[in-house]
Amino acid sequence: MRKKQLLFVAYYDENFGEVLPYALNLAKMLNEGITILLIYKKRITERFEKLMTAITFAEAGEEKTARQLMKEKIVKDEKIVSLLKKFTQKDVNVDVCTAKADVLSAIKTFFRQKITVDMVLLSPCVTDNANMKTRELNRLVKTISRPIVTMAKPTL
Repeated sequence: MRKKQLLFVAYYDENFGEVLPYALNLAKMLNEGITILLIYKKRITERFEKLMTAITFAEAGEEKTARQLMKEKIVKDEKIVSLLKKFTQKDVNVDVCTAKADVLSAIKTFFRQKITVDMVLLSPCVTDNANMKTRELNRLVKTISRPIVTMAKPTL
């Protein structure tokens, strides 16, 4: 029998501390594991500009500054490790994956690799502020034969 699993989709740079506990509690109540799919939303031009800036610093003899600019991946990996440490003491099996694509492509790619997901939870930042258009959400619903839950930010 396969282990049930939820897929929680969030942007890497968002503060999902308010909604992640909800997703973890849902996984615990349903006796399921959870995979957190972190999506990098940096644009190619931003990455290119950062690379060009690092090259400029390196050419000017500022190798230390250039290395700091290029070490961004190490800092990102530390965030993933801290996320795993923070939530491994729970009774939920937590896994973290990353993707460098738009939300729709990242989820489709994830489903090509893992088909054990029973439900998709979209964090508020993914669906708020026109980050994901209604047309994209409808296409996602048609493409994936799993329930998709859009989450809202908690309000007081």
